[in-house]
Amino acid sequence: ALAEAGHRASTTVSDLALGALRPGSGAGGGPAALWGQPQGTRIPRGLAEATAHYQAPLNQPVQSHGTLPGLSQAPAATAPDLHSGAETEPAGDGFPLGAARAQVHGTYVVAQTGDGIVIVDQHAAHERLVYERMKEQLGETGVARQMLLLPEVVELEETAAARVVARAEELAELGLVLEAFGPGAVVVREVPALLGTVDVPGLVRDLADELAELGEALALRDRLEHVCGTLACHGSVRAGRILNVEEMNALLRQMEETPHSGQCNHGRPTYVELKLADIEKLFGRR
Repeated sequence: ALAEAGHRASTTVSDLALGALRPGSGAGGGPAALWGQPQGTRIPRGLAEATAHYQAPLNQPVQSHGTLPGLSQAPAATAPDLHSGAETEPAGDGFPLGAARAQVHGTYVVAQTGDGIVIVDQHAAHERLVYERMKEQLGETGVARQMLLLPEVVELEETAAARVVARAEELAELGLVLEAFGPGAVVVREVPALLGTVDVPGLVRDLADELAELGEALALRDRLEHVCGTLACHGSVRAGRILNVEEMNALLRQMEETPHSGQCNHGRPTYVELKLADIEKLFGRR
């Protein structure tokens, strides 16, 4: 699956990012001038000892001089526990997208591979997974549905409500069961099971906008990419949600098994990969 076009797009983004981060080659006061230590500059002994860890070759053990301020503090209450079972976590060598090591800003999963790191946009990646699964179910037995414990009434403009109700049979094939509830409203009784807990009013309003753009001439199956994409977006893991290690690794494994997982439904990359050699170049080690 990772050999699909989506994977190539992600690695291209990685190359562009590295090009922007590498120091310039010009002389004078540009970034390249700051890359090395000016001759004759004396570094205080304490600072030299504290930075010895970061100047030594990667394969050379160094004597510990303590930790930098803040790194020994306990993680925040909302941070994933990355150390429980650290001894049993795989090194990532056997998986194309590696093993999860951290989640940053509640949005990006950082994984370690055998020769670098992978940074995954959790929302974009999961959106693609839901989308591909919906297409698969639709082509087999139909999209699985789950009944709402309490049917939800969604208020819309009268024209928008009429537009949605007119497509009710087609929407039911995609797992969304609704009907008219007076002028300017619909009642939703079932939603696609893949979406899990979903913002039903937001989903219906987005679909109403999508249907307005599609017009009445085309069947929803003819514009499956757009409609399923809207449904998948509402069912994907949101940015800001804290994931534990098991959830992050499950996301990586599903991405490896899913075609086109390197791109979200909107064409953006779901992950970028940085090779260790490129990271070492950024730090002047090569």
